Amino acid sequence: MGLALIGGAVLVVDLRLLGLGLSRQPVAQVARDAERWLLVSLAVLLPTGLLQFMCFAATKYYYLTAFWTKMIALSLALIFTFAVRRRVAMAGETNKVVAVISLCLWSTVAIAGRLIGLP
Repeated sequence: MGLALIGGAVLVVDLRLLGLGLSRQPVAQVARDAERWLLVSLAVLLPTGLLQFMCFAATKYYYLTAFWTKMIALSLALIFTFAVRRRVAMAGETNKVVAVISLCLWSTVAIAGRLIGLP
Protein backbone atom coordinates (compact mmCIF):
# COMPACT_ATOMS: atom_id res chain seq x y z
CA MET A 1 0.00 0.00 0.00
CA GLY A 2 2.79 2.39 0.89
CA LEU A 3 4.53 1.87 -2.45
CA ALA A 4 1.36 2.62 -4.38
CA LEU A 5 0.74 5.75 -2.32
CA ILE A 6 4.23 7.14 -2.74
CA GLY A 7 4.30 6.29 -6.43
CA GLY A 8 0.96 7.95 -7.02
CA ALA A 9 1.76 11.04 -4.95
CA VAL A 10 5.06 11.59 -6.74
CA LEU A 11 3.76 10.78 -10.19
CA VAL A 12 0.66 12.97 -10.09
CA VAL A 13 2.65 16.08 -9.12
CA ASP A 14 5.48 15.39 -11.55
CA LEU A 15 3.08 14.79 -14.42
CA ARG A 16 1.31 18.04 -13.55
CA LEU A 17 4.66 19.85 -13.52
CA LEU A 18 5.33 18.38 -16.96
CA GLY A 19 1.94 19.67 -18.11
CA LEU A 20 0.69 16.14 -18.87
CA GLY A 21 -2.29 15.85 -16.59
CA LEU A 22 -4.84 17.58 -14.39
CA SER A 23 -4.47 20.73 -16.46
CA ARG A 24 -7.66 22.22 -15.03
CA GLN A 25 -6.22 22.25 -11.52
CA PRO A 26 -3.45 24.61 -10.42
CA VAL A 27 -0.07 23.00 -9.77
CA ALA A 28 -0.10 24.27 -6.19
CA GLN A 29 -3.43 22.59 -5.44
CA VAL A 30 -2.31 19.27 -6.93
CA ALA A 31 0.93 19.45 -4.90
CA ARG A 32 -0.94 20.28 -1.67
CA ASP A 33 -3.40 17.45 -2.17
CA ALA A 34 -0.69 14.92 -3.05
CA GLU A 35 1.67 15.94 -0.24
CA ARG A 36 -0.63 14.54 2.43
CA TRP A 37 -0.51 11.13 0.69
CA LEU A 38 3.24 11.38 0.28
CA LEU A 39 3.65 11.94 4.02
CA VAL A 40 1.32 9.04 4.86
CA SER A 41 3.26 6.72 2.56
CA LEU A 42 6.57 7.80 4.11
CA ALA A 43 5.13 7.20 7.57
CA VAL A 44 4.36 3.63 6.47
CA LEU A 45 7.44 2.87 4.37
CA LEU A 46 10.29 4.31 6.44
CA PRO A 47 9.59 2.38 9.68
CA THR A 48 8.83 -0.86 7.86
CA GLY A 49 11.98 -0.51 5.76
CA LEU A 50 14.04 0.13 8.87
CA LEU A 51 12.58 -2.92 10.59
CA GLN A 52 13.20 -5.05 7.52
CA PHE A 53 16.81 -3.89 7.41
CA MET A 54 17.32 -4.60 11.12
CA CYS A 55 15.63 -7.99 11.15
CA PHE A 56 16.31 -9.48 7.76
CA ALA A 57 19.96 -10.02 6.93
CA ALA A 58 21.23 -6.52 7.63
CA THR A 59 24.78 -7.68 6.98
CA LYS A 60 23.69 -8.99 3.57
CA TYR A 61 22.14 -5.65 2.59
CA TYR A 62 25.05 -3.62 3.94
CA TYR A 63 27.42 -4.99 1.31
CA LEU A 64 25.07 -4.65 -1.68
CA THR A 65 25.74 -1.81 -4.09
CA ALA A 66 22.03 -1.68 -4.92
CA PHE A 67 21.22 -1.05 -1.25
CA TRP A 68 23.57 1.93 -1.01
CA THR A 69 22.40 3.23 -4.37
CA LYS A 70 18.83 3.11 -3.08
CA MET A 71 19.70 4.81 0.22
CA ILE A 72 21.59 7.62 -1.49
CA ALA A 73 18.88 8.07 -4.13
CA LEU A 74 16.17 8.02 -1.44
CA SER A 75 17.98 10.68 0.57
CA LEU A 76 18.45 12.85 -2.51
CA ALA A 77 14.85 12.28 -3.64
CA LEU A 78 13.45 13.29 -0.26
CA ILE A 79 15.64 16.38 -0.02
CA PHE A 80 14.80 17.36 -3.60
CA THR A 81 11.08 16.71 -3.12
CA PHE A 82 10.74 18.81 0.02
CA ALA A 83 13.33 21.51 -0.74
CA VAL A 84 13.03 22.12 -4.48
CA ARG A 85 9.97 20.50 -6.02
CA ARG A 86 7.67 21.68 -3.23
CA ARG A 87 8.74 25.31 -3.68
CA VAL A 88 8.34 25.18 -7.44
CA ALA A 89 4.92 23.52 -7.20
CA MET A 90 3.64 25.85 -4.48
CA ALA A 91 4.70 28.82 -6.59
CA GLY A 92 2.31 27.51 -9.24
CA GLU A 93 4.98 27.10 -11.88
CA THR A 94 5.12 24.32 -14.44
CA ASN A 95 8.75 23.24 -14.55
CA LYS A 96 9.74 20.29 -16.71
CA VAL A 97 13.34 20.14 -15.49
CA VAL A 98 12.25 19.79 -11.87
CA ALA A 99 9.73 17.10 -12.82
CA VAL A 100 12.27 15.09 -14.82
CA ILE A 101 14.86 15.25 -12.03
CA SER A 102 12.23 14.15 -9.51
CA LEU A 103 11.08 11.27 -11.71
CA CYS A 104 14.69 10.14 -12.27
CA LEU A 105 15.49 10.18 -8.54
CA TRP A 106 12.36 8.28 -7.54
CA SER A 107 12.82 5.82 -10.42
CA THR A 108 16.35 5.15 -9.19
CA VAL A 109 14.97 4.43 -5.72
CA ALA A 110 12.45 1.97 -7.17
CA ILE A 111 14.86 0.22 -9.52
CA ALA A 112 17.62 -0.08 -6.91
CA GLY A 113 15.07 -1.39 -4.41
CA ARG A 114 14.06 -4.06 -6.85
CA LEU A 115 17.70 -4.94 -7.55
CA ILE A 116 18.29 -5.54 -3.83
CA GLY A 117 16.14 -8.65 -4.10
CA LEU A 118 18.07 -9.96 -7.08
CA PRO A 119 21.40 -11.56 -6.11
